[in-house]
Amino acid sequence: MLTRSWKHSGLYDKINPFNNLSIDVMSKVQPTTFAATSNLSASIPDTQGRNIVLYFYPKDATSGCTLEGQDFRDNHQAFIDANTVIYGVSKDDMASHEKFKANQSFPFELIADEDGTLCEAFGAWQLKKRNGEEKMGIVRSTFIINPNGDILKSWDKVAVGGHVDEVLEAVQAL
Repeated sequence: MLTRSWKHSGLYDKINPFNNLSIDVMSKVQPTTFAATSNLSASIPDTQGRNIVLYFYPKDATSGCTLEGQDFRDNHQAFIDANTVIYGVSKDDMASHEKFKANQSFPFELIADEDGTLCEAFGAWQLKKRNGEEKMGIVRSTFIINPNGDILKSWDKVAVGGHVDEVLEAVQAL
């Protein structure tokens, strides 16, 4: 189901991209804080008045996840210029995240969601089918959250190529 609504002079898609998603676009995220790399905390929504790009990826240092992170890295300044902070999320532990971040020179923080709380809340933890087998895993997903905690846009089952450009275009339109 796709409906359109106007908000803040911009057009945002109001959709439920996941069949079993517990958070819907235009839902409000309850304030919460998570441990992030660099011994920092990630507040969602952002307490400094910025938009958030929250992207979920399956595993540190794998080919697709590395390419996606590099694309966000290479466009980081454009996101900053659009008053947007980036957080990457996976279930890897903090040591893995710190190594991945350092090896790729990511200028943004990674959230270690080891217990899957954030992944499940955003519907990124789903049944995946691969090589005839079914198992639970992180489905590559991205969300834009405004400073009020409203989810403005989401992408599900993301293909890495061109995705970051699409996300950047969306935040620049805010």
